[in-house]
Amino acid sequence: MKKIHFIAIGGSAMHNLALALKAKGYHISGSDDAIFEPSKSRLENAGLLPDTLGWFPEKITSDIEGVILGMHAKKDNPELLATQEKGLPIFSYPEFLYEQGKDKTRVVITGSHGKTSITAMVLHVLNYHDQEVDFMVGAQLEGFDTMVHLTEHNDFMLIEGDEYLSSPIDLRPKFLWYKPHVTLISGIAWDHINVFPTLADYEDQFRQYIETIVPGGSVVYNQEDPVLTRLVATSQNTIRKQSYQKPEAIIQEEVTYLQTEEGDLPLSIFGDYNLANLAGAKWICQLMGVDEMDFFEAIESFKGASKRLEKMATGKTAHLFKDFAHAPSKVIATAQAVGNQFEGFHSMGCLELHTYSSLDPVFLPNYKHSLNSLDEAIVFYDPEALKIKGRASIAVEDITTAFDHPNLQVFTTPQELHQYLFKKDYAQTVLLMMSSGNYGNLDWDKLSQLISSF
Repeated sequence: MKKIHFIAIGGSAMHNLALALKAKGYHISGSDDAIFEPSKSRLENAGLLPDTLGWFPEKITSDIEGVILGMHAKKDNPELLATQEKGLPIFSYPEFLYEQGKDKTRVVITGSHGKTSITAMVLHVLNYHDQEVDFMVGAQLEGFDTMVHLTEHNDFMLIEGDEYLSSPIDLRPKFLWYKPHVTLISGIAWDHINVFPTLADYEDQFRQYIETIVPGGSVVYNQEDPVLTRLVATSQNTIRKQSYQKPEAIIQEEVTYLQTEEGDLPLSIFGDYNLANLAGAKWICQLMGVDEMDFFEAIESFKGASKRLEKMATGKTAHLFKDFAHAPSKVIATAQAVGNQFEGFHSMGCLELHTYSSLDPVFLPNYKHSLNSLDEAIVFYDPEALKIKGRASIAVEDITTAFDHPNLQVFTTPQELHQYLFKKDYAQTVLLMMSSGNYGNLDWDKLSQLISSF
């Protein structure tokens, strides 16, 4: 039984890896200075919740065979320093995942947007047909206990590949660790401005990634993205290249039907970008041994991943959706999906500026017209978040100018936002909430009940 210690065990990905390793037979310990739900309850139920919050160098004992370092930790973390002093092996999250899957066929789903949804689609199809694989996905999925599953016996490892940094002491993008045999790249749209200050810097990470594909492997890519298409075309890596694009579909009575050779297939998901994601997922499933008709049979029941156009509530004439969208390309795609799907409804979207990039005045112009497919738009940001992230203040006028929406309201306190949302008449309205934050602790149950009443 190997002994592994987690520095920052409470993170969404970190605690899922800890649970997966315990299920595999590892002895797990960990620390963190803050742990929130659902991580807290899940760690507690597994007997892995630290007794006391904080960092304790004495936990770093010589019998530990590896330390996994989370991004939440800092370079001067007391436990990290103790680990370095003792000369114990230190792994980033992606590095350890690679170690777990280095003898398997690694299938990696990446791109600036859609990677969680595509990974979820592939897992749903494989699970539907009782094909078990090891996996790591970035959101909780219906029918799966954890976001990470590791075994000794499965042939495939399916990984959602992230371009963000590996750890506080390893500043390479996570996906450069995985060395895939098969990969899908959904698209490239500049993100993480705090790490990749220029579009060229950002694009270069994907150029490097394509070169890490195992020779003789395959890359599946979205041909509707010109930047991605150029990077794939100019790669000198000896790999197979397979493109995909959005398939034909129709919308009838708020339901999207995929047009196939066997007839129109009703879907539980919608939006052009989700249709493109579906096309990419089909190719990945086929490369993993699932034929086209078996894919279609399974995908009909796919309802989406958590916080990815997730339906939170429905009334007789109103709908509430929640989405993780925060980067401009994601906001555009999600807003257009809702605007197109619910023709005849008043479409209303609320975007919280929460990430480093979205709160950067230099980056703000990238949001121009991103909400214009919606009838009514709200942008919310908390000046306190700017202080915490060390950002300069942003004027409301700068937000208004950047988004350039004819019917835009800007709120800068949670109280004002909540008051507005809870006093609205939502008859014949679809409300889309977009953020990687929590809108100043919005009461989702209360909002869902309100929407359901219309």
